[in-house]
Amino acid sequence: MSLHGPTSGMKIMKKIERTSLQSSQKGVTMIETLIAGGILAIISLGMAGLILISIAANNRNKIDSTQTMLAEAIVEHVNSTLIGTQQSVLTDCAGNSHTIDTLPGGASLNAAGNAINFSEDIAADPSKVNYHMDYRTNVPCTVSGTLQAIYDVRWSVQLVGAATGSPTNTYLVTVSARLKNHGEGNLFFSAPATLRVLSGN
Repeated sequence: MSLHGPTSGMKIMKKIERTSLQSSQKGVTMIETLIAGGILAIISLGMAGLILISIAANNRNKIDSTQTMLAEAIVEHVNSTLIGTQQSVLTDCAGNSHTIDTLPGGASLNAAGNAINFSEDIAADPSKVNYHMDYRTNVPCTVSGTLQAIYDVRWSVQLVGAATGSPTNTYLVTVSARLKNHGEGNLFFSAPATLRVLSGN
């Protein structure tokens, strides 16, 4: 009896076809796995970027809120005193008392005249000692709290109409605050917060 009849040949061919099909399926599965892994890696990188941007935005908002709060505090203290003649005192979280002078004068303004010029070495000018402060924020806001940040706060008081010699009791108060010893206006740190308010007696 022959072992190489038509039936045996068909069985061999089917076996070869099944083996080829299985090998092909294995190859496709591996390619699909690689593609899926690549897509997952790309998505992960994108998510990491979004998380970084979210952290940066949160940090900027926190700094901006504190800067604005400090600028508002100076404006409120100026408004609560007899502006042009009196002084006020603001105490920071570390227990440091900062005198707020309301006499015309103070920190220099920028070229546009609409914000404080932080390039000025204001600490070197004795006449401006009460027109700036390094406000310390602690967590919690107590003397024994952990230092979180130091904010450079400066202000200017201008007598409106003084240039023309006309009598006036109206003042333009410009206050700017920024996080000290850090960059500003970038991804992680906001630009200085500035408030300009007209005040009078």
